[in-house]
Amino acid sequence: MIVSIIGLGLIGGSVALKLKKSGFADQVIGVDLNDEHADMAKKMGLVDDCLVLPQALSIADLVILAIPVDSIRKLLPSVLDRIDERTTVIDLGSTKSGICEAVLGHPNRKNFVAAHPIAGTENSGPEAAFDSLFDGKTGIICDADESQQASFLLAKACLEALDMHVVEMGSKSHDLHIAYVSHLSHISSFVLGQTVLEIEKDEATIFNMAGSGFESTVRLAKSSPQMWAPIFKQNQKHISASLGAYIENLQAFKNMIDSGEEDAMIDCMKNANDIRRVLDGINDKSNKKETLNQII
Repeated sequence: MIVSIIGLGLIGGSVALKLKKSGFADQVIGVDLNDEHADMAKKMGLVDDCLVLPQALSIADLVILAIPVDSIRKLLPSVLDRIDERTTVIDLGSTKSGICEAVLGHPNRKNFVAAHPIAGTENSGPEAAFDSLFDGKTGIICDADESQQASFLLAKACLEALDMHVVEMGSKSHDLHIAYVSHLSHISSFVLGQTVLEIEKDEATIFNMAGSGFESTVRLAKSSPQMWAPIFKQNQKHISASLGAYIENLQAFKNMIDSGEEDAMIDCMKNANDIRRVLDGINDKSNKKETLNQII
């Protein structure tokens, strides 16, 4: 099988490595507008060759779009214009509704499968890729009934070759829930990093006093703004709602601190401790599907 991957950063590069390692792909072709990224991906052995987009599409059995969500939304219709009936196209964007709407009614919509691998790091570029990125993680396929059976099965097999646990849901439901369980955490990290840098001007003090708690909480603030800004824009409605709820809880906790309400703070934190049960369930692979269904 020939797999063409558009976008050779952390996600695309990691997919390439894993699909080659697992034997799912006989040949992996890369496409990237950044010549340095393309050269690096080929030098590192992430891909077997790099071609321009029309060539990569013409020979591929499977096309994977691993680029920012705004670029997916713009490029996907023309990709579907150029493929033949034997080719399947998958996108790996972390918003789904707008992308699916962009190809609604397209003659080759049946060849497209909307997917989202729930995996990543704060790093970017081909150098950040590694073959175990997706191991044991959840891969979501959205609006499966819009895809032909052969394309759905191929996409599912691809995610499973990445060692992912596959679940299905609607694209609108996906965007609603991902705003709370993924997008909000990134915004929190970005804003926490900004707040600390604004208030604490002495970098040496930050370095000396920052513990593992701060480091783990602010880690996501190192993520690519070029990737995350389009995500926040495309999922604006749901992210705004999740931020509103988060801000209300922050204000309530501030009020407890201002009023010295220690018992109220303890009760609030005890309630929050229940997240441990959810996280333990997510980390238990045998319970992943049940836990995800409970969350959504």
